[in-house]
Amino acid sequence: MIWMWMDTWIVLVGITCAIACALPGCFLVLRKMSMMGDAISHAVLPGLALAFMITGSRASLPMFIGAAIVGLLTAVFTQWVSQFGNVDRGAAMGIVFTILFALGLILIVKSAEKVDLDASCVLLGNIEWTPQDLVNVGPLELPRALVVLFIVMILNLGLILLFFKEFRISAFDPELATTSGFNAGLMHYLLMMMVAVTTVASFEAVGSIIVIAMLVVPPCCAWMLTDRLGVMLFLSAVFGALSAALGHLAAIVVPPWFGFHESASTSGMMATVAGVLFIFVWVFEPRRGLIRQWLPRKKIHSPDES
Repeated sequence: MIWMWMDTWIVLVGITCAIACALPGCFLVLRKMSMMGDAISHAVLPGLALAFMITGSRASLPMFIGAAIVGLLTAVFTQWVSQFGNVDRGAAMGIVFTILFALGLILIVKSAEKVDLDASCVLLGNIEWTPQDLVNVGPLELPRALVVLFIVMILNLGLILLFFKEFRISAFDPELATTSGFNAGLMHYLLMMMVAVTTVASFEAVGSIIVIAMLVVPPCCAWMLTDRLGVMLFLSAVFGALSAALGHLAAIVVPPWFGFHESASTSGMMATVAGVLFIFVWVFEPRRGLIRQWLPRKKIHSPDES
């Protein structure tokens, strides 16, 4: 294995992306809204396509704005369908995101007739090429995706620290949040805004599919290890960073084991490693893990067996 300077940038982009996703993902898991990240990540596609069709450009800013607006509308429409249509929230998510996702794919395919707008890049990302797109930040030349994701990560962290009490109460008891003097609905849409912006910012790096894993799996790993929200946020960031770093390493090292000469997809390996970490925590977690659940049964049944 030969480690190049591009590999370092790819790992840093992946780590920043994973942490930016994991922070709001903790509250999605606690609110039992994990699939909202899935809904938003798919539903923003028409925002990307419409932004291109209106501006005629693939510039990041208009596409970012268009996708973020549609992402917020996804959360609003889901809430409306669930509340006024008396429909289960999961079903409401499915209704809204499948319609918008299908519309987005149609618009992207139509747009691709005039310009090279690859739907697969939107779905799977292209993190391996992010070190080629550099911007000047003072005296440094940094990957543009790293700069964007770092800003989003800092914004997410800042909002969580600023409204930590409100997010915590809203996650566990929305009615108590309302009686405490702040609007739980407002905190809900602030969280949805964070998810939408993070999802859009992550498109270039990991695409709309892999970002779902980064929103859900690291927070789930952290949730199994602690009951304290602050610790959960920290552990989810650690698991996200490990998934990104080990994922890129596995993308380089693992394919030769099976006789392949080219490296695997880093974003795909990030999700794979995240899944392996979840299985490890699920099995060995000292309080609720599979082994911990299995041992008491062995102790109870062993006298009868003897």
